[in-house]
Amino acid sequence: MNAPTSQDSLLRIQNLNVHFPLRKKGWFDPPEVVRAVDGVSLEVRRGSAMALVGESGSGKTTTALAVMRLAPITSGSVHLGDTDLGALQGEELRKARRRLQIVFQDPFSSLNPRQRAGDTVRTPLDLMQVGTPQQRDARVSELFEAVGLRPEQQHLFPHQFSGGQRQRINIARALATQPELVVCDEPVSALDVAIRAQILNLLGRLQREFGLTYLFISHDMAVVEHLCDEIAVMYLGQIVERAPRRTFFGNPLHPYSVALMSAVPTVHGGRARAAQRIRLAGDPPSPIAPPPGCRFAGRCPAAEPACHEALPPLREIVPGHWVRCRRVELIDGRPQAPLAPVSV
Repeated sequence: MNAPTSQDSLLRIQNLNVHFPLRKKGWFDPPEVVRAVDGVSLEVRRGSAMALVGESGSGKTTTALAVMRLAPITSGSVHLGDTDLGALQGEELRKARRRLQIVFQDPFSSLNPRQRAGDTVRTPLDLMQVGTPQQRDARVSELFEAVGLRPEQQHLFPHQFSGGQRQRINIARALATQPELVVCDEPVSALDVAIRAQILNLLGRLQREFGLTYLFISHDMAVVEHLCDEIAVMYLGQIVERAPRRTFFGNPLHPYSVALMSAVPTVHGGRARAAQRIRLAGDPPSPIAPPPGCRFAGRCPAAEPACHEALPPLREIVPGHWVRCRRVELIDGRPQAPLAPVSV
């Protein structure tokens, strides 16, 4: 079951599948595919920040790349406003890229070492022929100021900047075409802890100033709690839980979500946390041949025999809170997780 579409949603993903075929091992072997993203549906409200979280291999980055049309869409649809991004090709796709941009994870490898910082930020404007040359120069200067860099730093090369400054250049480049949607793919994971807070605060300020919408990819729950309005948890190519930030952090329901939250250090008193760290046994199943039942059942401490038999649907247990777990129940109108967190 898919979440209903609201009038103010900017990004709408419906039943997205991204499958990568593998080379056959033998002439008579059946074809195999990696189900990197397997039936993902979500929507992101205009002006909000949606987090996609999960461990490595969960499919969150592939989902983001499919939204950007940097990974092939096997089936399903991705709409930006009224535009079907999956149906665009050639010049139409190039023009649509003005409306969505990406900030990559590594601030070192995502910059051309032979290109000056100002030219890096100006490149999208030149490629998409935005404004006059004079307007492009002015736009670059505005963006340098907006991300906290000095105008004279436009003439420097990437190796002359720190890691945090390089990520500011990446952010400025992403904002050059005045996009509606910005995909942030682990934008602070490669930075020192002290610099992470600065970049997160910068992203929050830019969102307010420019009315940006973020699709924020991360494995760090503390980071997404600081910036994001909604949380979608992915496991083995599927969304297993989705909820507003306060609802999710106050009462995570899916056992995998509870396990993720148990790894987050408690900073504020009274917040729901697992009584102790939940250590999951084993590895996720193969995305080539996922199990027939719940994909987390093999590692779930609360799994029952029925959990291995049929894949549970993503259901709205209470308004706005969606979960893919047959063991989540409503008790006195409040959803109860099978691995209920305890306030510590």
